[in-house]
Amino acid sequence: MEWHNTMKKTAILGASNNPYRYAFRAAEMLREYGHAIVPLGIKRGEIGGEEILDIRKRPKIEDVDTITMYIRAARQREWHEYIVSLNPKRIIFNPGAENPELEQLAQQNGIDTLNACTLVMLSVGQY
Repeated sequence: MEWHNTMKKTAILGASNNPYRYAFRAAEMLREYGHAIVPLGIKRGEIGGEEILDIRKRPKIEDVDTITMYIRAARQREWHEYIVSLNPKRIIFNPGAENPELEQLAQQNGIDTLNACTLVMLSVGQY
């Protein structure tokens, strides 16, 4: 399968082990497509065999290709510096997580941004 050759380590901000949440579905689908995931959230648990890391501890994560956002803009502000410090190649703002302020900060730091849906991107081969 071709997508395994382009594995992108993806941090999932707003990760949840609730199977009805889009962040959970994205984690499962990312794994299914061969991407490494790093779930970050405030609730404990695991997704796809990966422990949800406590975002409040701002864990250091190496080689992040993509951050996919599942936190609404009003809740993102306290994480702006941390997100930029992870030095991802891109940030995907999923529906409901759009944030022009963080987009601008990211772009000033050489990080690409997209207002898109991770699930759709994966399913149409544009991830």
